[in-house]
Amino acid sequence: MTTTTTTTSTTEADSLYNDLEKKSVKELLLSIHEEDKKVLPAVHNAIPQIEKLVEEVYQRMKKGGRLFYLGAGTSGRLGILDASEIPPTFGVGHDLVIGLIAGGDRAIRKAVEMAEDDEEQAWKDMEKYELSKLDSIVGIAASGRTPYVIGAVKRARTEGILTGCIVNNKDSVLAQNVDIPIEAIVGPEFLTGSTRMKSGTSQKLILNMITTSLMIKLGRVKGNKMVNMQLTNQKLINRGTRMIMTELGYDEVKAKRLLLLHGSVNAVLMAEKEEK
Repeated sequence: MTTTTTTTSTTEADSLYNDLEKKSVKELLLSIHEEDKKVLPAVHNAIPQIEKLVEEVYQRMKKGGRLFYLGAGTSGRLGILDASEIPPTFGVGHDLVIGLIAGGDRAIRKAVEMAEDDEEQAWKDMEKYELSKLDSIVGIAASGRTPYVIGAVKRARTEGILTGCIVNNKDSVLAQNVDIPIEAIVGPEFLTGSTRMKSGTSQKLILNMITTSLMIKLGRVKGNKMVNMQLTNQKLINRGTRMIMTELGYDEVKAKRLLLLHGSVNAVLMAEKEEK
């Protein structure tokens, strides 16, 4: 079963610009930038919806729940990108925020034809995770009518799982089938139908807002510092060393030694606090 519509949506509406191939590079860049200016107001207007979703997901996460992102194409890749950055940034496991894309991991780099049109596949992809009512599912789809995503949220709601979405059309099928819809209406794309542009930018901004807020509320940040970041390169080791020097007043040699010994800034702060 698939979900289709013949109504022209905002994301499919004609660009406000024409004869693009006749424009100079400067004209193209300025026009794209002019359209990009519309993204921030659209995201701002969606903050009440984003706040509601974050609050609900947080209540579940602090009891052990997980956050799942589902999408196809650009939307799916953005969900995976956001999920993949949470462990190194906040020092949590890879099973806390999980991104899934129509067509599986191979679709991250190369398009998998027709993968998004199967309403049943997303739930099948999620079965191995043994979902519970503490989990949350956020579908990402610029059009708001991707069958892969819609099928999953419909099934999730019957299982009592919190559902949300990030879409770029008003009153979409996806939004009508989730508990908390987030609608960022950015208008027609500069290149007609190319939702990797403004729509994708708005999705990335909203994903940043959701997970960063969640990790802060879950205690993975101190002040304004990523004290639980993984020490995966020299730049981050140096950053962590500076944090410890500032927080505890230690010299660089001692700060770095303690950081490498304990593995994170937060672990050093906790250990030093216990000693005192």
